[in-house]
Amino acid sequence: MGHKLLLLTRENEKYRQLLTSCHLPNVHILDDNPQNIFAADIWLAEPSLAAPILPHATNLKWMQSTFAGVDALVKPRQRRDYELTNVRGIFGPLMSEYLFGYLLAYQREHGRYKTQQAQKVWLPGSYKTLQGQNLLLLGTGSIAKHIAQTAKHFGMHVIGINRGAKPTKGFDEIDTLANLTRHLPRADAVASILPSTPETRGALNQHTLSLLKKEVVLFNLGRGDVLDLDSLYIQLIQNQQQQAILDVFNQEPLPEEHPIWSLDNVVITPHIAAPSFPEQVVEIFSENYHKWIKGEELAHRVHFERGY
Repeated sequence: MGHKLLLLTRENEKYRQLLTSCHLPNVHILDDNPQNIFAADIWLAEPSLAAPILPHATNLKWMQSTFAGVDALVKPRQRRDYELTNVRGIFGPLMSEYLFGYLLAYQREHGRYKTQQAQKVWLPGSYKTLQGQNLLLLGTGSIAKHIAQTAKHFGMHVIGINRGAKPTKGFDEIDTLANLTRHLPRADAVASILPSTPETRGALNQHTLSLLKKEVVLFNLGRGDVLDLDSLYIQLIQNQQQQAILDVFNQEPLPEEHPIWSLDNVVITPHIAAPSFPEQVVEIFSENYHKWIKGEELAHRVHFERGY
C-alpha cells in the first residue's frame, strides 16, 4: 500500500525536488491541487499553512512540521488524532552564531568604534570580556545545550532553567521556572529559548523584567508570548543601559505602530535567528518516513498536551 504526501510550504518546488532525489519507497508526492488535502495521509507542512485547513484532512495520519514551533497546531480546539513531528537538533549552531554575534558586538562596543571611524576619532573605550559573566538560559533543550557549550568556550558561567531542575550536561547550575526570580538579578545576559506553554507564557513580565541587571543583554529567541513586549518597552525606556535583541514576537510581523521599533537599545530581527533549510528538513523527514513504514516510533514527536 502506497502513501500520499502533500506539501504545504512556501518552497514546495524545492521540497519536491529534494524528496524526489531521496527515492523514498511507496510514496507519491501530490501536486498542489486543493483536492489533495482530502487524499493525503502524510503532510510535510508549515504549521501556519496547515492549521486553517486541518479540519478537512480526512485521511491525515502523520504530519511532519518544517519548523520547530508548532503553536498553531497544538491549540486546545485543534485536532489531535494524528502523529505530529517537528524539526529539532539543527538549530543550535545557527542560534549560537546569532546570540554571540550580537553579544560580542555589544561587549566589544562595535557600534562605538564604527561611529568613531566615521568621525576619524582614535579613542579606546571601556574593555569588556565575557569571561566570568553569568549567562542565564531559559530552556535547556538541544539549542540551549549548544549555546551553553559555546558560552563555556568564552569562560562564562551558565545557568539553565527547565521544568524539573533536571541536571543537564554543559550547565553549571539548573533550576526551575518557579525560581526564575532568584537568577535574573545575577545574569549579565539572558536568553529565552522556551516553548510556548501555559507555564511559560508571560514569564518575562513587568515584575521579572524589573529584576534585571543595570547593563543586561536580553534575548528572546524562542516564542514571542514568553515576553510581555509592552512591559519590556517601558523597562528599556527607564533603563537605557539595558539592551534587548528580539527575534520572535507574539504578533508577526511586528506591527509598525509598536513604539519599541524606535528604541536605540533594541535590535529587532524578523524571526531569522535560526531558519530551517529545506535540505535539513528533508533529511529529518526521510529518516522519519523510513521509521513510519516500519511501524517504528517517530523522532521528534510533539506531545499535544505539552505544546512541544
